[in-house]
Amino acid sequence: LIEQPHRCSLTFFLFFNSVITCVSLYIFLGFMSVITVCGNLLVVISIVYFRQLHTPTNYLILSLAVADLLVGILVFPSSMTVTVTSCWYQEDLFCKLRGSFDVTLSTASILNLCCISIDRYYAVCKPLTYRSQMTHRVIGMMILASWGVSALIGIGIIVAGFNQGKCEGSCLIDALISTTLACVFSFYVPVIVMLSFYLKILSVAQKQVKSIQSTTCQSSECGTTVSRMERKATKTLAVVMGVFLFCWAPYFLCIIFQPLTYEETPVAVIETLNWLTLSNSMLNPFIYAFFYTWFRSAIRMILSGRIFQGNHANTTLF
Repeated sequence: LIEQPHRCSLTFFLFFNSVITCVSLYIFLGFMSVITVCGNLLVVISIVYFRQLHTPTNYLILSLAVADLLVGILVFPSSMTVTVTSCWYQEDLFCKLRGSFDVTLSTASILNLCCISIDRYYAVCKPLTYRSQMTHRVIGMMILASWGVSALIGIGIIVAGFNQGKCEGSCLIDALISTTLACVFSFYVPVIVMLSFYLKILSVAQKQVKSIQSTTCQSSECGTTVSRMERKATKTLAVVMGVFLFCWAPYFLCIIFQPLTYEETPVAVIETLNWLTLSNSMLNPFIYAFFYTWFRSAIRMILSGRIFQGNHANTTLF
């Protein structure tokens, strides 16, 4: 009789802590979702509204923003439910749809990033032939291919019964094959492509800076300016690849080796890594758009409401 109140108090304390944890998770993850949706929505509105931004390069950024926007709208809420209530091992329709949207939209985001690296390669390394090679038709085909491949991977993984759990017997081989194929086409191939193109861009940019410095710079002030340009280009590329690898590499390294281990990876670990990958959709607008002057100008016009006070579609943003 004396111990019963203590047990009740302990039970209430554990329940209270559980409620606080769940509410805190919902608030934090919901905040991430809002930032993701708002940031990518600003990118979409800017490129769609202002005619000056209707360029092949910006269409790739628009496609990336749409993919990340859908991640914020569709994947974030369902992932919040999975993280807090956990349906990781269930095979119901909700979890299958959640997995399909997650894989499809995340792959679309990665492949769009890959296409942007290709576009930047031609812009920096082959400027004379850039306009003739990166036409609206070519960019459109790249966008369609990115979304088509993403949809095939997302549907194929669900059809193949891909799951994050532990398998036994022949299921281990099936999981290994499906996991390997998914990781190869969704992450490793795009990463190799991006690294190759960005390293080439960095090399060519450094050569161009040195050429300008040796032919036109006769003063220390000019040399300082060129050096600053080189550091900015290097910093931008480092941020682009650094954030991408930081967000995506841990998850795919975990997934690719998971079928080979003898112990299950804790669900909490996989969920944490999965949220790390989703955070890349939140950061992409800052990396690929906030660095541009036109985007900062567009944001000021959108947030101030000027675009609703008249036709500003032909406004010069920079």
